[in-house]
Amino acid sequence: MLSNLKPYRIILASQSPRRRELLAGLGVEFDIKVIPDIEESYPQQLPPAEVPAYIARQKAEAYRNDMATNDLIITADTIVCCDNAIMGKPTDDADARRMLHALSGRTHQVITGVCITTTTIQRTLSTSTDVTFKHLTDEEIDYYISHFHPTDKAGSYGIQEWIGYIGVERIEGSYFNVMGLPIQRLYTELSTIK
Repeated sequence: MLSNLKPYRIILASQSPRRRELLAGLGVEFDIKVIPDIEESYPQQLPPAEVPAYIARQKAEAYRNDMATNDLIITADTIVCCDNAIMGKPTDDADARRMLHALSGRTHQVITGVCITTTTIQRTLSTSTDVTFKHLTDEEIDYYISHFHPTDKAGSYGIQEWIGYIGVERIEGSYFNVMGLPIQRLYTELSTIK
C-alpha cells in the first residue's frame, strides 16, 4: 500500500512515540528528524480550532531549507480545547491536576493539525474528536499523575493510558486523533500524493 510514496523519503518530524507508533502502523518506511526548539506560537486572535494546523505548518517551515527534492515531511500538533480555551502541556504536576479537574465530568475537543510538505506541495488537514470524561475523583487524578507523569501530553492525559481506561465515557471521532495523529485521514491524504 502507498506505493505512490516510493519516490519519497518520508520524514516524521516529531519526538512523540505515539506518532511514531501510529505512522509505523501504515507499513511505510520513514525516518525521524527533529529540529529542537521550533517556535510554536500563534496569533492570539486565531480560533482554537485553527491553531494546530497553523503550528503544524509553522513546524514544516523550519525544515524547508534542509529539504532534499525527494523528502516528504510530516509535521503535527495536537491541542485539547475545553470551553474554547486551549490546554497545552502542563508545566508541572499542579498544572496537570488543574487541567484534569477542568476536564472531569465534561466533554472537550482534541484537535490535531497535520502538515504534509514536499519541495513542490504542502497540504494541511485538521481533525477534531469529542472526548467525554466521567467525574474523576481526586484520588484517581493523583494516582494518574504520580504513576504516569503526563507533563508531556496536551491536556495532561494520554487516552491510551490508565486514565483513558477508567475515565473516558464516550468518544465521537477518531481515537487515534486523540493519541496525536489522525492516521486514517493521513493515510487518505498520503494516498493521493503523486
